[in-house]
Amino acid sequence: MSAPVIVWFRRDLRLADQAALLGAAADGPVIPVYVLDDDTPKHRRMGAASRWWLHHSLASLDAALRKLGSRLILRRGKCHEELAAIRRETGARTVHALHHYEPWWRNAEKAVAKTFRLVLHDGNYLAPAGSVRTGSGSPYKIYTPFWHALRERMPPPAPLAAPAQLHAPQVWPTGETLNDWSLLPTVPDWAGGFREEWTPGEAGAHSRLEDFVDRAARYGECRNLPSIQGTSRLSAHLHFGEISPATIWHRIGEAGGSVDVFLGELGWRDYAQNVIAQFPDYGTRNARDAYDRLQWRDDAADIKAWQQGRTGYPIVDAGMRELWHTGWMHNRVRMIAASFLVKHLLIDWREGERWFWDTLVDADYGSNAVNWQWTAGTGVDSNMFVRIMAPLTQSPKFEAADYIRRWVPELAHLADDKIHDPAVRPRSYPARIIDHAEARARALAAHDQMKHA
Repeated sequence: MSAPVIVWFRRDLRLADQAALLGAAADGPVIPVYVLDDDTPKHRRMGAASRWWLHHSLASLDAALRKLGSRLILRRGKCHEELAAIRRETGARTVHALHHYEPWWRNAEKAVAKTFRLVLHDGNYLAPAGSVRTGSGSPYKIYTPFWHALRERMPPPAPLAAPAQLHAPQVWPTGETLNDWSLLPTVPDWAGGFREEWTPGEAGAHSRLEDFVDRAARYGECRNLPSIQGTSRLSAHLHFGEISPATIWHRIGEAGGSVDVFLGELGWRDYAQNVIAQFPDYGTRNARDAYDRLQWRDDAADIKAWQQGRTGYPIVDAGMRELWHTGWMHNRVRMIAASFLVKHLLIDWREGERWFWDTLVDADYGSNAVNWQWTAGTGVDSNMFVRIMAPLTQSPKFEAADYIRRWVPELAHLADDKIHDPAVRPRSYPARIIDHAEARARALAAHDQMKHA
């Protein structure tokens, strides 16, 4: 029998449209491996919400592999060291994997390639990061021309079917058990809302996609309304690679209506990878150097009030409480809550990025960093800092009354025209942490001081 071949899973936890798995299966007996590597990412180790999702996604992947006569080998440590140990145990000399663009994964790929024949495939994005270029041959920095150029290359190739069977190696390497990793919360168990909301894994991803199919044509009209189910809620499944963007495109791309707005969101996900491929430190460094001079406030009490959903702005508080309960927040509300932290509270965007990294089940380095820098005005393509989102206007504009009732039950008794900014508040709900006009003036003054520093 030929030497076994490793398929190295990371954020691609699926069997369908999985080019690395199919490549490995064509090379010889397959050893599917997932390495929990908290060392290589350093301060970018997965947050608590992501680890909850990972546990269930890995369990789902292992069950699916076992139906094909295989299994998932779990190891913990530095990826290149653990894969090298598997080589010594089994004689495997080739590793197949999907391209990843986070800086720590690119470093890990270089380390693995020193020991193995490393075969990297595409499949986590509509197009490989850096492959969509300007007429001069440079990668795009601005989203709109990037999307226009990417759109011309669409649709992506048709998704590949999952293998019907996998040949097992003569010798399986040793592995750990999932429960050994303690990825799930215990004391306290804060994941009750997660379990109610999500079904991690490839089957859960496809179920979520089918739920979205009939609504995709009205995405443009409904996506900004947090009180209804207007978004796809596919972001975490996409982040963990439980479904490919090509699969989603081919299922809903012809839905008509405003589905192109959703396809543009898939394009934004590609754009974020394009950015971090150019600027690996985008999650920690302002893209616009001038903002290094902006005098951010360091107020622990204000940060805590924002994290806990106790700012006194109902739409902001509803979003932050939804995040804590479910590990997810409606996209429009994410923008409002992020803008509030950066501009109303004048807190460094990196503080919010770190909080989202720990609490979002879809915490993605590229998307998280690009979205925060867009909101803060610090990014290569971003909203202007001086455009300050008004939450008390945004809330009624996007019909958020029922959303607030669900997540801020202290205000559930109020009528639609009162709930967005209640004049009379129950004792259990705080006053506004700062007045909007005062916050706006403070932010503009800080920006003006930065420009003249």
